[in-house]
This record gives sequence, structure tokens and C-alpha cells, in this order.
Amino acid sequence: KGTESVESFHKRLGKIMWDKCGMARNAQGLQEAILEIRELRKQFWTNVRIPGEVNEMNTELDKAGRVADFMELGELMCVDALNRNESGGGHFREESQTEEGEAKRNDDDYSYVSAWKMTGMDEWELNKEPLEFEIVKPTQRSYK
Repeated sequence: KGTESVESFHKRLGKIMWDKCGMARNAQGLQEAILEIRELRKQFWTNVRIPGEVNEMNTELDKAGRVADFMELGELMCVDALNRNESGGGHFREESQTEEGEAKRNDDDYSYVSAWKMTGMDEWELNKEPLEFEIVKPTQRSYK
């Protein structure tokens, strides 16, 4: 019985993710995004409006459940990106670049798959699954 639609929360979350956890990102933006998502989640649970009746099919309630999940996923994406202080794959960490402005890898410290576990509200635990490269070895890319 709040005053804001599910869609408004979805759009606000999307803007946070686009602005601060997109293809190019930095530590400050990621830290801000985590705090903003946590605040948005608090607002969601106290002020979301879901029209409809209890005993009828309610697609808005279904959407609200997905948006609640997206908030946790968005926070986790920011937590993981903040933890991974390198430029890898298609994501560019502004603090991790070569002198020519290319993405700079850090395979010595980040050759693992991140498997995160939520241990409490706003608390995450990282479990690392090491990657071993036997045939194809990771290399620094250059687009020049």
C-alpha cells in the first residue's frame, strides 16, 4: 500500500547499474552503487505499491518479486566488480589500464570464478573456484 510503483523502482535500479556498474566502472562508483541499491531496497520494502486483490492473479506482484531479486543481483554484481580490481572480459576497470589506455589484466590475482554466498542482509562471502589454463593461456589484449 505504498506510493511508488514497482516499475519506478525497476527504472531507478537500472539507472544505478547503467551509470555505475556498466562496461566502464571505478571503485568510487561501485561503492556508491552498493549504498544506493541498499537504500533503494529499503524504500522498496516500505513504499512499493502493488495494486490488485489478494485472491486474484496479480502480475504486478509477480513483477515485484523479480525486481526484489534484481536488487540483490545488482548489489552482488557491484560487490563482485569492486572486489575484482582488474579489467577483464568486456568490463573495463578505470583504475586498471595500461599507459596506452588499454584494459590491464591481473591473471596472477584473479584467475578464479567468483562464487558468492549471501550470509546476511548486506553481507556477502566470496568463495573462489580456481581456474587452470592448460592449453590456451590468458594474454593481455591490444586493440591497436
